[in-house]
Amino acid sequence: MKVARFYAPGDIRIEEAPEPTPGPDELKIKVHNCSTCGTDLKIFRFGHHHIDPPRVIGHEIAGEVVEVGSNVDGWTTGDRVQVIAAIPCGECPDCKRGWMTICPNQVSMGYHFDGGFAEYMIVPHAVLKVDGLNRIPDGLSYAEASVAEPFACVLNGQELAGVGSGDTVVVVGAGPIGCLHVRLARARGAESVYLVELSKQRLEMAAALVKPDAAICAAPMLDPASRSSADLDPVEEVLRLTDGRGVDVVITAAAAGKAQEDGLKMAARRGRISFFGGLPKDNPIIACDSNLVHYRELTIVGANGSSPAHNKKALELIATGAVPVEDLITHRMPLDGVLDAINTVASGEAIKVTIEP
Repeated sequence: MKVARFYAPGDIRIEEAPEPTPGPDELKIKVHNCSTCGTDLKIFRFGHHHIDPPRVIGHEIAGEVVEVGSNVDGWTTGDRVQVIAAIPCGECPDCKRGWMTICPNQVSMGYHFDGGFAEYMIVPHAVLKVDGLNRIPDGLSYAEASVAEPFACVLNGQELAGVGSGDTVVVVGAGPIGCLHVRLARARGAESVYLVELSKQRLEMAAALVKPDAAICAAPMLDPASRSSADLDPVEEVLRLTDGRGVDVVITAAAAGKAQEDGLKMAARRGRISFFGGLPKDNPIIACDSNLVHYRELTIVGANGSSPAHNKKALELIATGAVPVEDLITHRMPLDGVLDAINTVASGEAIKVTIEP
């Protein structure tokens, strides 16, 4: 079979490999779709401290069961399934309290286990143990099901931020995660959703799909006096749109410290700011105006991945049409096009790129 293996930063190879055989506590699936994300780009450029190469990467996985281990119950060949990416242990104090997203023993598909950039792969016992293999609802494509994993992370973030009926929401970052945040906020009853993005091209592409109530291009300006209506200070524009009040929820779906700093300034009294996108490990410190937090009674929340339960709920929301994702998949490529897919993600020309082995 064909696989895409990571060997070192800048070195991903399309190779032939023997088909894997599942152990008694495992399943084997034929991968139909494994979608790409910004993390794959980071791995390609910099590697990852949890990856001991060579490793088959890819963690947004949907496929078909083709072989079932002798000790595995409840699954049969032909079952259509989606696989969680982040795998909690299910046994530590945090997991037992229901906090599986922050399990200190968490491992991941495509990092600790071979992932989905392959024609076939093994679903390890660690996934099955925590109920992390999910049936794809009838009528939902494999490609759509593969988006359930990043969408599950979005769901976790909005639950933690308490996005709900009547809220005014700002989403900073118009990549696939930002687009999912816009759609989920609407599905959760938000009154208005604004989308902020540095890249005009990406903003226009995303706004055409998810149709935010306002699309704000926050491109840096060399000459503020000559700025156009498309080049706005995002804080000023958000305050203008809300008559100076600010918004109830800010979601920073971008790996930028400035986005987090601006988020504090955009928030209304009793506002919630979700630091959804992590910052580079060599520059994780931001300037936080503590008095804004103090006097406005702001809440800042983090968001780290998703739980198995979030993946199940994400599949349900996609399948019912509450949060459609099919139109966000702008590019489909074969397995030997993984490098092209990663380059397309890097270029900003796509919303979501999926690999179809």
